[in-house]
Amino acid sequence: MTSGTYHTRRDELERYFDRTAVEAWTRLTSDAPVSRVRATVRAGRDAMRETIASWLPQDLCGARVLDAGCGTGALSVALARRGANVLGVDVSPTLVGLANERAPKDLAPGQATFAVGDMLDPALGRFDYVVAMDSLIHYEGADIARTVSALAARTEAAVVFTIAPRTALLTLMHAAGRFLPRGDRAPSIAPISRRALEKRLDGVFADPRWRIARGRRIVSGFYISEALEVVRP
Repeated sequence: MTSGTYHTRRDELERYFDRTAVEAWTRLTSDAPVSRVRATVRAGRDAMRETIASWLPQDLCGARVLDAGCGTGALSVALARRGANVLGVDVSPTLVGLANERAPKDLAPGQATFAVGDMLDPALGRFDYVVAMDSLIHYEGADIARTVSALAARTEAAVVFTIAPRTALLTLMHAAGRFLPRGDRAPSIAPISRRALEKRLDGVFADPRWRIARGRRIVSGFYISEALEVVRP
């Protein structure tokens, strides 16, 4: 069950990516020149995308994958190239529009589909794998745990997602962001440690066999994110 804070944050993200960050996000997720700071973020995102993709089987033929918070669709396309049938969902119509524009024309029809929606909508159906790259980092720990649990309930093999790990730098950035004028603020991240999240996850899965199997932290300049994989043995 989703919470009021989940819906509030989801709506804030939609407004941010559709009104405030359109141009910056379009450049960041393309090959266009960017500043040094944003270049480190781009490099970090590339490394994280490769990490998440490497945790799924190389041969994904016949597998159904949900890319939860797909953004402009780069991870969806990478998995579709390996044979998966990918549904990319994002709350931002602008980002979904970019994903559709950038989708390679040589993919089979339906192999990478992008739609505006909520990752937790049960109407999306069931999946073999769910990936959620940097789409949960803006949510508080309780909402992350509930979201991962809800996704796992509709997943056969694994859910791979990222968190903003609790580090001194991220904590400082999170605090400093609160002093910016409201109109200049990006949606704040919510740092959380793996241990704290594991405590949050205890008892929330419908099937108690789901557990965090592995993790990997990527640090690239101003990009700091940690991938986690939950599986059911």
